[in-house]
Amino acid sequence: MAKILIGIGILLVIVGIIWMLFPSAFSWIGNLPGDVKHTSGNTRVYFPVVTMIVISVVATIVLNLFNR
Repeated sequence: MAKILIGIGILLVIVGIIWMLFPSAFSWIGNLPGDVKHTSGNTRVYFPVVTMIVISVVATIVLNLFNR
């Protein structure tokens, strides 16, 4: 369990550094076709359906690779 947490921490640090150096590298997150955005007056509703599906699939693949 400790190795997994250390790995996740290192991965988050790497992603944070990439995000800091290249802010447009992750601009696709939340802007995929199928993400629901609705604006009405002062109210904005945002539901990232496709983004969460993509993140879920990637996380499942990565976790299955670590568990083998």
